[in-house]
Amino acid sequence: MLRALMILLPLALTIYAFIDCLNTPEDEIKHLPKVAWVIIILLFWVVGPVVWLVAGKKRQPAGGGFGGFGGRGGRGGGWVAPDDNPEFLKSLSEEKPAKAEKPETPETPATPEKAEKAETPEKKDQDDDALFEDWEADLRRREDEPKRREDGEEERGA
Repeated sequence: MLRALMILLPLALTIYAFIDCLNTPEDEIKHLPKVAWVIIILLFWVVGPVVWLVAGKKRQPAGGGFGGFGGRGGRGGGWVAPDDNPEFLKSLSEEKPAKAEKPETPETPATPEKAEKAETPEKKDQDDDALFEDWEADLRRREDEPKRREDGEEERGA
C-alpha cells in the first residue's frame, strides 16, 4: 500500500499542478511563460509541480486581506457579507424609521376600504374551499375533454 501511495501522491500533485498551470491566466504567471512551466511540470515529475506551486504563480493571501495575514478588513474590493458592510447597515437604519409606523392589523384597519377587506378566519376558510372546488371542477373538465373528443371521433368514423 505504501508503494502505491509513493506513486499516486506525486502523480496527483503533478496532475493538480498541470491543471492549475493551464487554468492560470498568462498575466498571473511569474518568471517563465506558461508553455515553459507546463514542460517543467511534466518533465520533472516531482520537482516540477513543487516549483510551480512555490514560485510559478502570483499568490494572493487567503481571505483577500492585506499584510500577509489573510484577515478581514482588507481594501481589496472583494465581496463583503451584509452584516460586515457599513453601507448596507446604514441603509437598514435609514429604512427603519419609514417602517416604524403603527402596523395595520385586521382588528384596527387604517381606512374604511381596508376595513371592508379585513377578513375573518372563517371567511378565509370559505374562500379557500370555494377556490379548491373551482380547481377540482376545472381539473375534471380538463380530464373529460380528451374523452369527449375521442368519443366524437369514434362516432364520426362509424
